[in-house]
Amino acid sequence: MNEQIKVIEIKNLSKRFNNLTAVDELNLNVYQGDVFGFLGPNGAGKSTTIRMLLTLIKPDSGSIKIFGKDLQKERLEILKNVGSIVEKPDFYGYLSAYKNLEILGRISGIEVNKNLIMKNLEIVGLASRYKSKVKTFSHGMKQRLGIAQALLHNPELIILDEPTTGLDPMGMKEIRELIIHLSKEQKKTIFLSSHLLNEVEMVANRMIIINKGKTKVEGEVKELLNKNRLFVTIEVEDGDSAIEILKNSRWIENIRNQINNTFEFNVDSKEIPLLNKFLVENGVMINSIIPKRSLEEYFLTITNEAANA
Repeated sequence: MNEQIKVIEIKNLSKRFNNLTAVDELNLNVYQGDVFGFLGPNGAGKSTTIRMLLTLIKPDSGSIKIFGKDLQKERLEILKNVGSIVEKPDFYGYLSAYKNLEILGRISGIEVNKNLIMKNLEIVGLASRYKSKVKTFSHGMKQRLGIAQALLHNPELIILDEPTTGLDPMGMKEIRELIIHLSKEQKKTIFLSSHLLNEVEMVANRMIIINKGKTKVEGEVKELLNKNRLFVTIEVEDGDSAIEILKNSRWIENIRNQINNTFEFNVDSKEIPLLNKFLVENGVMINSIIPKRSLEEYFLTITNEAANA
């Protein structure tokens, strides 16, 4: 974060569609320099929130400030400094990457020139293909071209809605590296909506998890994960004898799952040595201990709690 300057400030934002409450009193803050992960299961209200951020739909109540300005009152001034990709970008397939950016830039009222277009194609790694027809591009290349289009007017804030959907692992890696580049080298603030939680964990410094339109948790990714309990997988030599020993101990309540000789425990990090000591002292032969602390586990914990509430 850069001096805690708020780029996006959402307060008590709500939106209903007939009897469905898509967004329910949502609050969040995005600070300058953030790569902000906007997470939630399908139907959580992510896309509705993004459409309200881009003024594609109006909220029923609440407020949105971007760059400290009221979005409803200063819409045009704010959006001049916002770049976005919502769903998959569309291009003229029979035209080159260069020509697409030239046309789309002019349609948007941007004064484009060769230096500007080539600079942004370079940023997204497509400069060498500037003459190629877009119909020859892979899905990942089209996504990167979409980001190049969003960068033409040099926005401070970039909003990306599911930018890696449908990509193969290499395409996902390219988009992930591009997001990091935009943040670190281009000094952009990134608002990243995704259901691919491991991808967000690798690029985001702050995040929010929403479910049923409500905030479940928000904060620094590292801090939130450090607060989370660990899921530790322990493989033993003999699962049957191990479970008999565990039945008579306090650790039985920590067992999350058992498949043959493999146990999964839900424990605090400080308890792992104690659990290991207990098993060894009681003659259990341990083959491996694998702790897991991932955004996906945290996400599932939060959303399952919300579903069962």
